[in-house]
Amino acid sequence: MALPWALAVLSLLPLLDAQSPACPNFSVPITNASLDQISGKWFYIASAYRFPEYKKEASKIHASFFYFTPNHTEDRILLREYMTIEGQCIYNSTNLRVHRENATLNKHENGTEHYGQLLLPKDPKSFMLASFPEDKQNMGLSFFADKPEVTPEQMEQFYDYLTCMGMDKSEVMYSDEKKNLCLLLEKQHDEERKKEKERSETGTALD
Repeated sequence: MALPWALAVLSLLPLLDAQSPACPNFSVPITNASLDQISGKWFYIASAYRFPEYKKEASKIHASFFYFTPNHTEDRILLREYMTIEGQCIYNSTNLRVHRENATLNKHENGTEHYGQLLLPKDPKSFMLASFPEDKQNMGLSFFADKPEVTPEQMEQFYDYLTCMGMDKSEVMYSDEKKNLCLLLEKQHDEERKKEKERSETGTALD
């Protein structure tokens, strides 16, 4: 009887693998291709944090979107971020440092270094950042996409990663694009950059 039982178990293994959540790979280095993939405009979709400071800050964010402009040679990313917090639009521009080997991005803010581990799921139209992934008490995961509304499949990928890290859906905080108050400021900045570019090109032509 042992042999048929063993065969039955073996036949179920592929099914069990298919049903288990896909664990994020934290050891994939950041490459130029990775930086190109996360270049452009992104929307904050959801996050779950156990580190008290991050959890408190995330709970204040109603909506957020940002632009990543990577610099391959200097291993930096220019971050231009628009956040709707407690009924007002807040804009911030800063540089993130890229640590290729351990796949982390970090920024210096108020005397503190903040690190996020870059995770690139199968869908290139989304990515995630993990914080303290090995620390059950303080771990966190944030989810970003190229559109403010995501597909069920994209959301499920986030939930799978979350589950695999040992977190629960009940810990997730979501953004609400309807509360986005930064569209006018973004438009103003776009117009200013366009004028600056035109002035620069005109000056070059005159030279």
